[in-house]
Amino acid sequence: MTSTPRSVENGLVVTIEYTLWDDEGTLIDSSNGQDPLIILQGYGELLPRLEEALRGMAVGEEVEVVLEAADAYGEHDPEAYTLIPHDEIPPDVDMELGMELYLEDESTGEVFEAYVTEMRPEGVVLDFNHPLAGETLRFQMKVIKLRLATAEELAHGHSHSNNHHHE
Repeated sequence: MTSTPRSVENGLVVTIEYTLWDDEGTLIDSSNGQDPLIILQGYGELLPRLEEALRGMAVGEEVEVVLEAADAYGEHDPEAYTLIPHDEIPPDVDMELGMELYLEDESTGEVFEAYVTEMRPEGVVLDFNHPLAGETLRFQMKVIKLRLATAEELAHGHSHSNNHHHE
């Protein structure tokens, strides 16, 4: 017989309602009116300070966490821009300002997220900073459900709820 978990601990699947604001109080994201966030606690699906804040919380409890840039998505790096010449861009890709791209390093297979920030005659400027880099962020989180993770979720390192499964 398995018991229902009483508080957030590593290895549990945690369902969270959340709202995220920047330092100015501007709403950035929220689960309000959408599916809640479902994570496998302790497996890096959230920023470390957010996982730490959730630890020990019970269903129904809420917490507000303010993260300085260093604890969120890092400081904005002015060196994280690259000019890609037009002839290196596949002809079937129609670049637009603000466009999000995923680029793979052919030697390592590592995938990098970048954003088109400027169109120049000689090429396209990509920004490799996270869009929230340099920002102080305020998270409001409420635990709405806890359950034991399956062996498969633990092996994969993430929750498989809400069609969140990917291998």
